[in-house]
Amino acid sequence: MGGKLTAAFVKRVSEPGIYSDGPGAFGLSLRVRSGARGVSRTWIQRIRIDRRPTYLGLGRYPVVTLAEARVAALENYRAVFRGGDPRQQREAATVPTIAEAAEAVIALHSKSWGAESDLPHKWAATFRLHVNPLMGDMTVDRVTARDVSRVLRPVWSSKPTVAKGIRQRLAAVLRWAQAEGHRQDDPMPAALAALPSNGGRKVEHFRALHHSEVAAALRRIRETTGPGEASRLALRFAVLCAARPSEVTGARWSEIDRAAAVWTIPARRTKQRRQHEVPLSREALDVLAEARNLGDGRLVFPAPRGGELRPLALRRVANASNAGSPHGTARASFRSWCADEGVDRALAESALGHVLRGVEASYQRSTMVERRREVMERWGRYAAGGDGALTAGD
Repeated sequence: MGGKLTAAFVKRVSEPGIYSDGPGAFGLSLRVRSGARGVSRTWIQRIRIDRRPTYLGLGRYPVVTLAEARVAALENYRAVFRGGDPRQQREAATVPTIAEAAEAVIALHSKSWGAESDLPHKWAATFRLHVNPLMGDMTVDRVTARDVSRVLRPVWSSKPTVAKGIRQRLAAVLRWAQAEGHRQDDPMPAALAALPSNGGRKVEHFRALHHSEVAAALRRIRETTGPGEASRLALRFAVLCAARPSEVTGARWSEIDRAAAVWTIPARRTKQRRQHEVPLSREALDVLAEARNLGDGRLVFPAPRGGELRPLALRRVANASNAGSPHGTARASFRSWCADEGVDRALAESALGHVLRGVEASYQRSTMVERRREVMERWGRYAAGGDGALTAGD
């Protein structure tokens, strides 16, 4: 067609081709294509940049209307007239905000974290609660050490563990921004240098009961009436299996072989990213029998409203029954019992799902499931209030 494009023509045209907006349109044209998905209409602009003919894409119709395409073409023409390059300006306009960059980093790592991991939820919560209110709308190239310090300062001394999580996750997002070419420096070191010491490097161990107190703690867990039944059963199961709370809350019935009395935790759900087989004691099997009454065909310990329990639910049970921390009582108490009973170190570490290092690892390749079975049976009896002494040779 000759002359200027009209909104009606742009809306109905379906014949493939390039349709110019006419003289004085600063090179604006509508490109029409026909394919398997139907007709597509795209705005393009032919313009000289550094004396070279260049084609710029201005977006697809109807997302970009005729009027909007004309405005964009005029702005590009003005930028070139002033000695600029509209391509560079468009790249600058695509620099993500901190909130957008955090979403990109979470999406990038989610696959390696695994479908059952709660890390995406934790990362998102860190930015939603602590970072985004202060700098979420700021583009990553504008973040300074002062901005980082403003985010960390409110919790730096009062909540060092929370501050550590914010620091690590925000640092990961800023490193991603560097790798993507959105900024040249990392403001985190300067921000940390300006903050006072908060004792964050001090190692805080999980509060654990002495193994002689575990039987009484399990009785209190059974008798407490506050938290939900699934949470109480999950904590008892964690203690009897010396398992990590996160492994227990995500346990599936498909992982349980009752006939063989083995719980196989897939690699994607273990800290070491290696499959871990847990021999089940009679006491642990009794807990599973009770869990069948919860009525979920997929999850062993479902949340009251469906889905997985959060490890926090086990912490609430432990607090209500004065049972130490779930992780400490389930694992540290078991490990100290092994030491007092003279259980072979490699056997005890294997029961906890730890990976041996160095020369010891090269000689000890077995998972020792059957040897661990006797240890777990004895631990189950001991934790239930019976005799946990090991026979000679164990």
